[in-house]
Amino acid sequence: LEGSGSVMSIEAFESVLSGAQAGAEWALTILYRDLHPRVLRYLSVREPAEAEDLASEVWLDVAQGIGRFRGDEDGFRAWVFTIARRRLLDLRRRASVRRGKPAPLDLGGDRGTGDVEGEAMASLGSDEAIALIASLPSDQYDVVLLRIIGDLSVADVARILGKRPGAVRALQHRALKRLARIISREAVTE
Repeated sequence: LEGSGSVMSIEAFESVLSGAQAGAEWALTILYRDLHPRVLRYLSVREPAEAEDLASEVWLDVAQGIGRFRGDEDGFRAWVFTIARRRLLDLRRRASVRRGKPAPLDLGGDRGTGDVEGEAMASLGSDEAIALIASLPSDQYDVVLLRIIGDLSVADVARILGKRPGAVRALQHRALKRLARIISREAVTE
């Protein structure tokens, strides 16, 4: 799925990005409509009660920082999800400070590819898949979410999570094997 998130030609993206960087509302709207559903879904899975507010913060940050962004469409998507993850971590830090507890360590991960992934994900509906993914350890959970919902490459997920690509692939592989075992057990019991 690497690079499969592209929705426009290279030239069209460059034109939209240039327009957004110049402050054109139409261009920001195109970028928002393209990515907002995925950003909101990612945040909704991680923090359902705060997802809308977090997504608003993400888009404010995007609008303020877009002039400094350099890169292609895949890089832009990775940049937006990096902002989303940082807003999520900030929320958790603030919440833990209010409770007087240390912030939980939030590790990330990546989604796998191949037969295991195809079988596991094809056999589930969207909501069922998210619920099943939520049962994974935190690092595997983050990897799978960023790869599936964010449609990000292994390299992009590695950068977002501060891990090496090999570690992301290993987390993804373990997550998909675990999901396949769970699905197989559920299929046997049905």
